[in-house]
Amino acid sequence: MSENYSLESFTVEGSDGVKLRARVFKPRTEGNGNLGIVLVHPYSILGGCQGLLRGIASGLALNGYTSATFDMRGVGKSTGRPSLTGFAEVKDVVAVCNWLSNTFSLPRILLVGSSAGAPIAGSAVDQIEKVIGYVSIGYPFGMTASILFGRHHKTILQSPKPKFFIMGTQDGFTSVKQLRNKLNSAAGRVETHLIDGVGHFQMEGPAYDAEMVDLIIKFIASL
Repeated sequence: MSENYSLESFTVEGSDGVKLRARVFKPRTEGNGNLGIVLVHPYSILGGCQGLLRGIASGLALNGYTSATFDMRGVGKSTGRPSLTGFAEVKDVVAVCNWLSNTFSLPRILLVGSSAGAPIAGSAVDQIEKVIGYVSIGYPFGMTASILFGRHHKTILQSPKPKFFIMGTQDGFTSVKQLRNKLNSAAGRVETHLIDGVGHFQMEGPAYDAEMVDLIIKFIASL
């Protein structure tokens, strides 16, 4: 626990009755009072959980942003069952974004998705009026991952909202060429940031949390 932010646990009710366990990292100073950040964790079925995003969420709170992590359905203390393709989880993202905005009077929300959380968050972007931008950390665009998550691609690529894709050049799920090919057709403002020589799971690790925080804050400043 840092003296510069507070951490509280909440239960958020989803539209279909699931109860989602969430944590809110709140800056102690006034900070950036009109923007909240919701972080969406990696693939539930492979052990993804909100704890993986704690480093980024706390870093954002230290920089003045109210940030929320949560366990999607069937993870940790959240009820329900995880889905294979992540479509049920889109409802979880919508519920948490609306809840954070209403509970903490935050008129603007930034959505950040990590790994499989990126396609899930991307499918929620246009369902939430208050979301003003989207950040993807290691979006799995590659062929194998597309068997599970391919039906999510179109939604985020066609969204007019600003998008920022962060990826390691050695990502095992998506090559740099696959990323560029996908983003060529994207609508609206699209930015990318490649981290040289870094693999997918490496970038999700705590060693890169500070860099992710810096990149997210720069993107927010540009919105």
